[in-house]
Amino acid sequence: MTKRKNRSYTTEYKQETVALVTEQGYSVARAAASLGITDKLLYNWKAKFEAEQSGASLSADERAELVRLRKENKELRMEKDILKKASALLLKETK
Repeated sequence: MTKRKNRSYTTEYKQETVALVTEQGYSVARAAASLGITDKLLYNWKAKFEAEQSGASLSADERAELVRLRKENKELRMEKDILKKASALLLKETK
């Protein structure tokens, strides 16, 4: 039994493949067959790029920025909580 290895494709390759269908008028089946990929895979890429174009989905850059901002937000909340506790302790000591 041979183990099937998933192939990975670059974003540029996916965009060019989707462009065959959207801009050059190839059918999904014809484009997929000529490139040696499945129809389903090409349909998925096409749906993903259309969602990104319409703004319904986040691009990779936007996703990375969102992760970075969430991490920063979490750190800032922790710092704020620490400062609140420290100020409460200082207030108790002064009384």
